[in-house]
Amino acid sequence: MIHRKLSIVTATGLIAASAFLGATPAHAEPTSETEPPVVELVLDVSGSMKAADIDGQTRMTVAKRAFNEVVDALPETTQLGIRVLGATYGGDNKRLGCKDTQQIVAVGPVNRVAAKNAIASLKPTGFTPIGLALRETAKDLEGTGSARRIVLITDGEDTCTPPDPCDVARELAAQGTDLVVDTLGLAPDEKTRKQLVCISQATGGTYAAAQSEEELTDRIKQLVDRAAVPPPVTPATVQGAKDCATAPLLAAGVYTDRELIGEHRFYRVAVDAGRELRASVSISLDRPLNRDYGVLVKAATVDGRELVRGLDAASGRSDVVSAGLRWSGDEEPALAATSDICLVVSNSFASATAAGAPGMPVELSIDLVEASQAPDAPGLGRGFLLLFVLAIAGLVAGVLAGWLTRWWVATWREN
Repeated sequence: MIHRKLSIVTATGLIAASAFLGATPAHAEPTSETEPPVVELVLDVSGSMKAADIDGQTRMTVAKRAFNEVVDALPETTQLGIRVLGATYGGDNKRLGCKDTQQIVAVGPVNRVAAKNAIASLKPTGFTPIGLALRETAKDLEGTGSARRIVLITDGEDTCTPPDPCDVARELAAQGTDLVVDTLGLAPDEKTRKQLVCISQATGGTYAAAQSEEELTDRIKQLVDRAAVPPPVTPATVQGAKDCATAPLLAAGVYTDRELIGEHRFYRVAVDAGRELRASVSISLDRPLNRDYGVLVKAATVDGRELVRGLDAASGRSDVVSAGLRWSGDEEPALAATSDICLVVSNSFASATAAGAPGMPVELSIDLVEASQAPDAPGLGRGFLLLFVLAIAGLVAGVLAGWLTRWWVATWREN
């Protein structure tokens, strides 16, 4: 489920509904622009928030003021909820402290007075059960809309593992729900930063750090505003097969899937003569991987004969790897007329978390366009006319240069 994670990264204007061979392929639908933004703010209220190291004030004081400014700036249409962790139990019993998370404002139309009153009463208290809080927040947001956002603000890493917050984030992503977790580190150390980056990457969210009240306020506002902007395409969830014969038939569109480490996934596309298939695949690196990894997409016949192999595509992001290919039905018209083309997605990943972990998030983009009638530049098969023209031009230029040289030499001798 990397609907937004790779939305960036793959083509998004490829939506087209069509039917091939009597089947109805899955396709993505545009997200409704009238759907109100749904966001739940999750605030760490653990004991470490007592530290007075931000502009000479405690982290809790700064966080409260930032929250109030954000609440005042929220659009009226926002569906807002607030959950806290580590806010009520101040004892030493870790079993009890690691259950300490509550929703203090239920998700609904923004009520500024209620939200501010709930925030005002908070005092730094206990442990930091981030993993549990994420699970409970996902439950808070069930049935609230197709695109939902969690904004997690914390000054430290989880102190209650298990469940590990990164594993929880991957579980939420693997459920195929449109749920993004953005993370904000308040004066974070390196261990906290790594954990928050892991959480956000697993769900297609973002990570940012804040070292001042102004930075924290600006970051939260940006994330809440982002929740109000729907993605241009809602990818259709599809499940690739282990062979081409049983693979799902896809129309042009954007799709999401999950691929296990070391797995091959098969999909089918009908490409008519005169049409060109353009396909790209992006996989989000939502967990630590061993070195020397990559992703491959290739087009093949139903019986396994490779037609074209994709090329690596740079996305500008270190957390996503991509590849893409083009294949025209004009290259083998007989094949295009009688059989589907298989798309095979494979990876060369290895990770310590491979066993029992959810598959890697895959986003697959497919487009079918009119086949190109000529290459971008002449090749050896089609460039003879150009070579002939260049040869004639060279001959004429040589004759003119020779004539001008002889005329200049003759004129110089006469003088």
